[in-house]
Amino acid sequence: MSNVKSYTDEQLLERVKQLKSFKHIPTEYWLLGVRSSEDAPNKYDDKIYLFVGERFLKVVNATTNPGTPILEGGYLKYNKVGAALVAANEWYYGVWTYGLHNGKMPALRQVGPFKVFRDGDKDKKSEEIGTPIVGSNYGINFHTCNYDLDSKFIGENIGGWSAGCQVVNNVEQYAMIINMVKKQPRITYCLLDEF
Repeated sequence: MSNVKSYTDEQLLERVKQLKSFKHIPTEYWLLGVRSSEDAPNKYDDKIYLFVGERFLKVVNATTNPGTPILEGGYLKYNKVGAALVAANEWYYGVWTYGLHNGKMPALRQVGPFKVFRDGDKDKKSEEIGTPIVGSNYGINFHTCNYDLDSKFIGENIGGWSAGCQVVNNVEQYAMIINMVKKQPRITYCLLDEF
């Protein structure tokens, strides 16, 4: 259950247009994440919205933060500096394309640059620590929390499902989104802090 405030389409669109990295609203499908200011450890307490142009289509509960096992040291498997935390209040144009996550799950795979912070203090909170770095090879994908997309599974705890990925906790709702967007060559993402 997400505790992120509810916003009107107009409020969200007005906010994303104010960001320094804003160039234009994509005319095709794009995703908008809103990171909860509460940041309940290991919980899906963020939201991700699906738009086509300026038209809102769907909102789902998700996480934009790594899970507790990753934050507490599991990141060492992926990166010695810290867990990847996508920088908020940024546009990431054409950052994803349809493919497989871990070679198994239909997902949106990173092909463009993300700005990330590396959280390496090994506590339960996701924090924007240090200077952000930009790269196209971090494996920050958009996926869900079960490899069976025909299941009705709804995840409660993030666990190892996110080491920086943007993860939807309701498999059925995720499957609807991925089936809508998969034919589009590139997908843009914008991530906001709750405002």
